[in-house]
Amino acid sequence: MSITNSETAHLVVGVDVGGTFTDLFVLDERDGSARIVKVPSTRGEEARGFMHGVMRVRDASSPSTGAASTLATIVHGTTVGTNALLERKVARTGIITTRGFRDVLEMRRRDRPQTWGLRGSFTPVVPRDLRLEVDERVLADGSLHTQVNLDQVRAQSQALLDAGCEAVCVFFINAYANPINEQKAVAAVRAIWPNPYVTSASEVLPEIREFERCSTATLNAALQPVVGSYLAKLEEDLRGQGFSGELLIVQSNGGVMSRETACDVPVRTALSGPAAGVIACAAVARASGFLNVITGDMGGTSFDVSLVANGEASLAAQTSIDFGLVVRSPMIQIETIGAGGGSIASVDASGMLQVGPESAGSNPGPVCYGRGNTRPTVTDANVVLGRIAADRPLGGGLLQAMDAEAAKLAIQKNVATPLGLEVLAAAEAILTVANAKMAGAIRVVSIERGHDPRQFAYMPFGGGGALHVCAMMREVGVTTAIVPRYPGVTSALGCVMADMRHDAVQTLNKSLLDLDLVQLQSLLAHLAQACQKRLDSAGVRFERVQEVVALDMLYMGQTHTIQVTLDAGDISRESIQLAFEKTYAASFGRVLKGMVIRVMNLRYARIGVRPKFDLAVLAPQGVGSITPLGVQRVYHAGQWWDAQRYARLDLPVSAQVAGPAILEQADTTVWLEPGFSARVDTLGNLLVERKSP
Repeated sequence: MSITNSETAHLVVGVDVGGTFTDLFVLDERDGSARIVKVPSTRGEEARGFMHGVMRVRDASSPSTGAASTLATIVHGTTVGTNALLERKVARTGIITTRGFRDVLEMRRRDRPQTWGLRGSFTPVVPRDLRLEVDERVLADGSLHTQVNLDQVRAQSQALLDAGCEAVCVFFINAYANPINEQKAVAAVRAIWPNPYVTSASEVLPEIREFERCSTATLNAALQPVVGSYLAKLEEDLRGQGFSGELLIVQSNGGVMSRETACDVPVRTALSGPAAGVIACAAVARASGFLNVITGDMGGTSFDVSLVANGEASLAAQTSIDFGLVVRSPMIQIETIGAGGGSIASVDASGMLQVGPESAGSNPGPVCYGRGNTRPTVTDANVVLGRIAADRPLGGGLLQAMDAEAAKLAIQKNVATPLGLEVLAAAEAILTVANAKMAGAIRVVSIERGHDPRQFAYMPFGGGGALHVCAMMREVGVTTAIVPRYPGVTSALGCVMADMRHDAVQTLNKSLLDLDLVQLQSLLAHLAQACQKRLDSAGVRFERVQEVVALDMLYMGQTHTIQVTLDAGDISRESIQLAFEKTYAASFGRVLKGMVIRVMNLRYARIGVRPKFDLAVLAPQGVGSITPLGVQRVYHAGQWWDAQRYARLDLPVSAQVAGPAILEQADTTVWLEPGFSARVDTLGNLLVERKSP
């Protein structure tokens, strides 16, 4: 998968750094074998947990070499950018903009955090005193009205430096139509700026809509020092351990990019870890014969849900990382709520039980970890109810055993007593609330977007997803669930499987009748060349290159566009109109004959398809065993049950297990409720079904 001069480099490693664990999926290119590594994360020092995992990957056959010398390619799904935005721990950043437009970032779309009532507040990433103006103006049609005043640009740049800014974004109001003024200003800024952290809005997003362009470019500038320094330190540490291969970074669109590109446009790394998980789920589901799946990633802090239809993940043109933090860049559509294993349960002032969004994280973690937390979490409830064996080591060497008694006392004090419940009923109530929140997120990505969840399989992953698989099936009405072979490292698996992808966009803003097709073809060729240059810079071998061409289109007078995919080899006015009407009819049930059709944006994606490995490598090897490890008492639906305990990875192909049962493995636990059964398919996945009444 990688170009390297080292004959010993043969391992491809996917690394996903989560809030609690750093997960690694290791593929050996010599024989196609695979293994997993799981180590505790180091919050705030993600590179240290990353390197700890890499040290664990050391090839036993080459103990004398550097820890990373056998690694050909590392593909990393990072949460550094996402966490920096959510926690507002970004670089001090300034904006240089067109006179009269310094408040675009703060005005947004005149929306508010709370839909109802005059409450809620918003603090922009860049305060007003660091948003400075200069004289320049390009009109919406691209004509130059006022030349940029470069003396003012230099003066404002110096003012931002004097104010302690580390990064700067140059955002001119109509630069998407003609970037000449912005290009001159950026050149002037870079001539005096002491580091490379200068972002041009028209380079990051040459698209109409000033707030989205300003927000995306500003967040990119604010992340450059954060993500850039993290990746530079990571690569330095890797080289020090003998790594001579390629370090690739997962993008939020499910593709990967080079480290250099990630440093240039770090805003594209937002939500990259969950995106990798969706890519893996789509591939595993396709291989198992399922084209339509709903994915649910339950980690320590959050529950991330996405939908895969006809084998493809759904992409959104823009995403809000948090209120007011809008990124307009192709991203896999993911709905995120605060419902992870570490989500804290509490009773609010009105006497209502709440679960999340506050999380205990990895340090101190749930009460049962014994690290100082005294407030109960979802994991504590699962331990008290017997769904997680307290005496079982927690994956990655985090803990050898858990303190079930401490978890019970915490639930008694913080939930049971305030609600007047027995402790077991209180623990079940915690899970009921958490399950209801997760089911609500599943309905958002399915029912609210016009999909019937009963037509989809459900695929839980993450460390906690499989504990709640049957509850999600009951709540949403899904008939089949697919628990992947290694649920806890699915995102790391997705890192290894992801193709390299680069997206580009350019606003056209023309009626279909006025569209210059020669100019369109020329622009396509330019975007293809720019994206190919990005692919070439990674130094990675591809099996083939694919391209996706699409137009954002609408009828005259409408505000919202629909994305129309085109055949790159047949672009004519007639084919564009036919494709638009077909897409519009599929979305709204009819077309509006006689209305003027408008073309807003050209979108282009170039995909370098990386070599794939056979998922059969994950399948059980040999005969295996279906002998239970013993019986575990589990409290469910108000009574105790005797659940059979199994070593999940020892189950052979076609093995069937009936609930109540607990299936254990290093990276997760599967809780199979009474009335449900599971079968091991040829790829080692568990196919969970509800028994007929």
